[in-house]
Amino acid sequence: MIRRLAAVSSAVLLFASAAQAQSVDRVALNGVIDQGFNHSEVMQTAAWLTDRIGGRLTNSPQMREAEQWTQQRFTDWGLSNVRAEGFEFGRGWSIVRSSARMMTPRPIDLRAIPVAWTPSTNGTVSGEVILAPITSADQFDAWRGKLAGKIVMLTAPTTGAEPTEPAFRRWTDEELSGRQAYSLPQTDPDAPERQLRGATADFPARLDAFLADEGAVAWVRMSQREGGLLHGTGYQYQVGQTPRLAGLELAAEDYRRLARLAKAGTAPTLELMSEVRFHDDDVNAYNVLADIPGTDRSGEYVMAGAHLDSWVASDGAVDNAAGSAVVMEAARILKALGVRPKRTIRFALWNAEEQGLLGSLAYVDRHVATRAPLSDPALAGLPNNRTWRARWPVQPREGHADLVAYFNIDNGSGKIRGINAEGNVAAAPVLEQWLEPFASMGAGTVSLRPSGGTDHVYMQTVGIPGFQFIQDPLDYSSRLHHTSIDSYDHLRPDDLRQAAVVLAGILLSAANSDEPLPRMPLPTRPTASDPVGFPITN
Repeated sequence: MIRRLAAVSSAVLLFASAAQAQSVDRVALNGVIDQGFNHSEVMQTAAWLTDRIGGRLTNSPQMREAEQWTQQRFTDWGLSNVRAEGFEFGRGWSIVRSSARMMTPRPIDLRAIPVAWTPSTNGTVSGEVILAPITSADQFDAWRGKLAGKIVMLTAPTTGAEPTEPAFRRWTDEELSGRQAYSLPQTDPDAPERQLRGATADFPARLDAFLADEGAVAWVRMSQREGGLLHGTGYQYQVGQTPRLAGLELAAEDYRRLARLAKAGTAPTLELMSEVRFHDDDVNAYNVLADIPGTDRSGEYVMAGAHLDSWVASDGAVDNAAGSAVVMEAARILKALGVRPKRTIRFALWNAEEQGLLGSLAYVDRHVATRAPLSDPALAGLPNNRTWRARWPVQPREGHADLVAYFNIDNGSGKIRGINAEGNVAAAPVLEQWLEPFASMGAGTVSLRPSGGTDHVYMQTVGIPGFQFIQDPLDYSSRLHHTSIDSYDHLRPDDLRQAAVVLAGILLSAANSDEPLPRMPLPTRPTASDPVGFPITN
């Protein structure tokens, strides 16, 4: 029986590969490779997004410029139906200038950045620091009457940690082969609603109100990384929910120095200045979309996407001008070759990924599938991305069957080494066939593991074959992700050219295949690995 099952399995895989072989047009791939390696514009695109435009916080002036510029590039290249599709978001925000200085017991400039969507200090403010690591509302009473006139240090200081592994690395063949094992999903039908009820309290807003009512001057927190790196990430962007107090993030080393002095009984005094601007002219954020029209698969389309927004500590290069430039370059390559795919190929540059995958969720909710509303009024008023996975059943929209496959790129500047099949065992042999021409370029691994944290996630939750590419990690997570050194200097031109070639080739094969990629069953219940609440994003 075991031999018979193995034989049947092998036959299925061989049949799937043979059936899909005709969809890999190797002559067309030669054109893709030539255009992508010998005539590439990916680095020019990345340079404009980073050096010229800079950090692209959602609804900031820089993001508005990026929205306009990317649409113009798609139009210049001859793509069709280029448009910006809006969804409700909130306030824009940008930094004008800021500074932080310790005045006593000795003067020294500190490395600091305003926390996103916190207000200005209205000039320079000063005060003694007080170390008050408040992490929950039940700690408020312990600090009442102690914070007036103080600059509140909200992070419990850690001890410094030196790296034990190289910051920059590539996947080894052994590591890639280890990704091919199937991961068993864990089922827990009560997990989403249990997590959802724990996420209803908006602690940052309550903390801000408490500190302001107590008369605090401002607050500071410690950076998450060593080496003077700063992030400045924040999430109170909703209209009418602007914080009352300015908040700044200090480099970990500077923060710990202040904490040590405060604990020694000589509380330092600081001077802080944060000048920021809010932008309220348009509360909508916009996804940028463009098409290469299909010829004979009416209504069907394949899609590639990356998020265009970033944080503001630097220029958002590896996160995610790199992915955006690769998606745009794949579009340019295919249009330059004059391809006429059977299915439409759609390119998406998502907005507000950093605030919870909001742009891709808005697209899914509008065009692909939605979910039944929650019956509890207290929960129904929460943001869409916090309640999405707790709402059942999934309700496909008319265009659900039209989206054949979605491919996402959002793991930095590393070359593509393969793709995560997200547990879709039926799609795996097809993906292997499409990747095979690029194996000599290092892109040959099809992993059955699921991956999370970026814009293919909500596609997966409504049964769309959505995939995230495997990329060499380089120093994405170790140093660059969301930090003040995420600049053009850390982009790898050869890797990005390779990624654009692989993406363009995969899209062409997917658009021309005789059969669409196999789908997973439409989800009908949550699992323990299907978290709700605010997602961690790339």
